[in-house]
Amino acid sequence: MVKAREFIVSKGGVPNPRVFTKVWLSLFGQWDWDGVPFMPAEMMVPNWSPINIYDFASWARATIVPMIILLDRKLVREIPARAHIDDLYPLPRSETNYTIGRPKILVGWQALFYAGDGLLRRLDKLPWKPTRGQATKRPEQWVLEHQEADGNWGGIQPPWVYSLMALSWLGYPSDHPVIAKGMAGFENFAIEEGDTLSIQGCVSPLWDTGLVMIALLDSDLPASHPAMVLATKYLVDEQIVNGGDWQVWARGVPPGSWAFEFHNDVYPDIDDPAEIIMALDRTDGTPEEARPVAIDRAVTWTLGMQCDNGGWAAFDKNNTKTIIAKIPFANFGEAIDPPSVDVTAHVLEMLGQLGYHAEDPAVNKALRYVLSEQEEAGPWFGRWGVNYIYGAGAVLPALDALNSTCRVSPSGARSAGW
Repeated sequence: MVKAREFIVSKGGVPNPRVFTKVWLSLFGQWDWDGVPFMPAEMMVPNWSPINIYDFASWARATIVPMIILLDRKLVREIPARAHIDDLYPLPRSETNYTIGRPKILVGWQALFYAGDGLLRRLDKLPWKPTRGQATKRPEQWVLEHQEADGNWGGIQPPWVYSLMALSWLGYPSDHPVIAKGMAGFENFAIEEGDTLSIQGCVSPLWDTGLVMIALLDSDLPASHPAMVLATKYLVDEQIVNGGDWQVWARGVPPGSWAFEFHNDVYPDIDDPAEIIMALDRTDGTPEEARPVAIDRAVTWTLGMQCDNGGWAAFDKNNTKTIIAKIPFANFGEAIDPPSVDVTAHVLEMLGQLGYHAEDPAVNKALRYVLSEQEEAGPWFGRWGVNYIYGAGAVLPALDALNSTCRVSPSGARSAGW
């Protein structure tokens, strides 16, 4: 523990973490709310505004909205003195500077947002805030509308935790249906073994089912095998046919995808249908007529989610507003969901298996994007398996499925050689 403390303090201690950590520490009185970038409730502006909540990636958006409630209230849940972390401060807390660090470059978006943060703080101290009452209602309603059937938010742990905390601080009692469902569902994310308890980040039953089916079929398990029939029915039944957040930037695209988790209908992703369609295309469904309908619906949705540059992202269409990263609040990691080579390659492999050709407009556009992203040494970088093996391992099967094999394609040959 002494060694860990010395390391933390040598790296700047408590004043140095990113925003989400500082928010968490502020909630428990271990950091000052003045040292957290300002995020007013008015951030929940209409979707047509130049910068709004839907410019953030789905995982960031689902976390930020309940956090807006917590930031607006600036509440503190007192913890015992034994849990305080004053010893992780390089200076005594009374001598610590809690102000937001000034950007190194004083001209540009980062400097503009920094100035805006200061202005918003001053406005927040005014006794009269005519828009605040209505503004604080919007994130509360958004959180209520985005709870999933099993009680989760976003299918991942961070928005789930912050949503429960936000609603609790708004006065929702523990026996309120929303809170009770959220807590009951959260227990299913916990793994208890002996005297240890750990919380999973997320689960991936649909993705795993598709991959297992493909692996078994590649191992010559008959498509009519009872395990395949049962898995096919499960996947067809799990297809999401209602809307979600993705519709904000993909208006007019009919639903038809799958999510990563058991229950995450608001946030279907693009990787899942790519793998699931490849599995369903090779199996015998029950009922038989439901399988091609599910495939057609999913292909239509996937094609409708193609981004302007030809690629596919994870959850949203054209979620590429890089200005988001300049906001002081958005230093917590990747805040947007741009197209990636690995997701795009999975979609191309699926389309190739279904009989699409490199000359098809959507495929041609996607191929141009993929080839433009190839590294000089030959591979492609994977975003969701964060390494070059994952990227190359996604692209080469896609080229093969499109009859542009690594023996014929210079790009494929270069990648295989690498």
